[in-house]
Amino acid sequence: MTSEPKNVIPPTPTRAQYLETGDRPMGWLEADEPISLFEKWLSKAGETELNDSNAMSLATVDASGRPDVRIVLLKGLDKRGFVFYTNSQSAKGEQLAHSGQAALCFHWKSQKRQVRIRGAVEIVSAAESDAYFNARARGSQIGAWASQQSRPVESRAAMVDAVEVVDGQFEGQDVPRPDHWFGWRVIAETIEFWQDGAFRLHDRLVFTRDADKWQRRRLFP
Repeated sequence: MTSEPKNVIPPTPTRAQYLETGDRPMGWLEADEPISLFEKWLSKAGETELNDSNAMSLATVDASGRPDVRIVLLKGLDKRGFVFYTNSQSAKGEQLAHSGQAALCFHWKSQKRQVRIRGAVEIVSAAESDAYFNARARGSQIGAWASQQSRPVESRAAMVDAVEVVDGQFEGQDVPRPDHWFGWRVIAETIEFWQDGAFRLHDRLVFTRDADKWQRRRLFP
């Protein structure tokens, strides 16, 4: 005899639960450019998120146009764009090189906020990649050499063996950055900020790049 499957999807909030949320900060809707606003939201999320407030979904497409998505960590941010690092021989590395486009999504549950970013991608300078790689823990540096990212591996033991081999090769010396490991920058063309509101009255503010200026407009939720 089999039991009925449990409904693991949370129910829609009740009216009372919606009204418990209280007042929400609204001043951000007056921001005239997105980068400073994003920095403020990320800083606030860092105070309340349980883990990795810099975690973001990275969406790409493969050569046949099929979408793909995974979580990566934001490691650099300025007016030029949003930077993360990866093995260029991985699935995402190949997809980025093929399409030259990507989308990002930050979702901070504790803040009930979301930021979506779309744009072209570029490889960061070798100096930037070197600086970040040199700041990583030695074990992570070794892992960048040992991992044939996205390729099949026989077992965990095989991964450990690969790490030990590379560790031995660089024993007593600094670990250089592999040529295939570097940073990608998403050059934002649109950045959309979303804040949860009761009864689906969410607030959405989207910035669109026009040359060197940002155009701002509100959207229906």
